[in-house]
Amino acid sequence: MNVKKNPQLTPELYAYVLDHNPPLGPVLRELVEVTREQLPHVSHLQVSEEQGPLLAFLVRLIGARQIVEVGTFTGFSALAMAQAMPADGRLITCDVSEEWTSIARQAWEKAGVADRIDLRIAPATRTLRALPAGQWIDLAFIDADKGFYTDYYEELVPRLVPGGLLVADNTLYHGAVIDPETPGGVAAIRAFNDHVRADERVDDVLLTVADGLTLARRR
Repeated sequence: MNVKKNPQLTPELYAYVLDHNPPLGPVLRELVEVTREQLPHVSHLQVSEEQGPLLAFLVRLIGARQIVEVGTFTGFSALAMAQAMPADGRLITCDVSEEWTSIARQAWEKAGVADRIDLRIAPATRTLRALPAGQWIDLAFIDADKGFYTDYYEELVPRLVPGGLLVADNTLYHGAVIDPETPGGVAAIRAFNDHVRADERVDDVLLTVADGLTLARRR
């Protein structure tokens, strides 16, 4: 019998987690607040605060120099990763919103990492298909339109170096993935999770971090 060990994440416990993670730098902290103030109705699209230090940790762990991100929003995750990568690293990030990414550009400039980040405004599938072939991506992060997760994955995995990581956010979809009758984005995430689990090219794990975080390592 499986025993559930994770405690209920109360506001007090969440505050404790944040307090025992690396603190956000001043620009990242400001970006969180600016996003909430300027985009209150969609600020939930920003990755959770603890994911910034986690993504930075993964970048440093594997020494990532070539990163591709799908879904920029206001640039929090891109900034966290860009600050963790070497000065000669390159991060390509994909989005379709000039409005949201204008906030991102300002933050990247303020943090001094704008020269490491290549923002491409276009549908992500088009951007990904135009990327060079071969194995050159060290780390990929997916946090965009849930209906296209499997498409993004199939463009990125063949381009990962052996040992490279793909990280996908929202893979528990607020807990709705356990309902096989739920359509739309939930169904797409269920299909994505099954697709990753069956993929013999990768070793994978689904974590109960934030709204679910899947890590897939290219064999």
